[in-house]
Amino acid sequence: MSGQNLVTPSADGLAASAREARKGKGLPPVHKWNPPFCGDLDMRIARDGTWFYLGTPIGRFELVRLFSSILRKDGDDYFLVTPVEKVGITVDDAPFVAVDFEAEGEGESQVLTFETHVGDHAAAGPDHPIRVERDPETGEPSPYVLVRANLEALIDRKSFYRLVDLGAHHDGWFGVWSSGLFFPIIPSEELG
Repeated sequence: MSGQNLVTPSADGLAASAREARKGKGLPPVHKWNPPFCGDLDMRIARDGTWFYLGTPIGRFELVRLFSSILRKDGDDYFLVTPVEKVGITVDDAPFVAVDFEAEGEGESQVLTFETHVGDHAAAGPDHPIRVERDPETGEPSPYVLVRANLEALIDRKSFYRLVDLGAHHDGWFGVWSSGLFFPIIPSEELG
């Protein structure tokens, strides 16, 4: 017997640990925590931002917000991390969805500030770049904005259409400006 306590991960246990960790202001410092890996939890974040536990949607926004605050991405894998445990979860696409944004200013001085479905805000720029992936078969765009430490938000369709309305051509690309940077969406020549 090693004397180590084996932990069986549960959503309730993680929620309790997350509440304890969130007693301060802001997000918990999950990047500083290195607890032992306790296994995978049957939790999944769907492409539309819905969180599922044991196959059932988590209906309480406060609980989803709490779990989102202890989310971390290491390599290609996603984890919920507390000071005492680290459990793997499944993310179908991006863990967040950008459901709206505000645009201030114009042209190169424009600043686009995105809001996610869990209430995070990120002003697109050097620390929060926008990128667009295109489906190789259909060409359909999937736009993303980096929200925090390796965690992206899929920009929802209505917000993407609004971004396109603000778009401009620069160096052979059509894209958007934010915080002095140009974020390409599609080569200008493909707009026909």
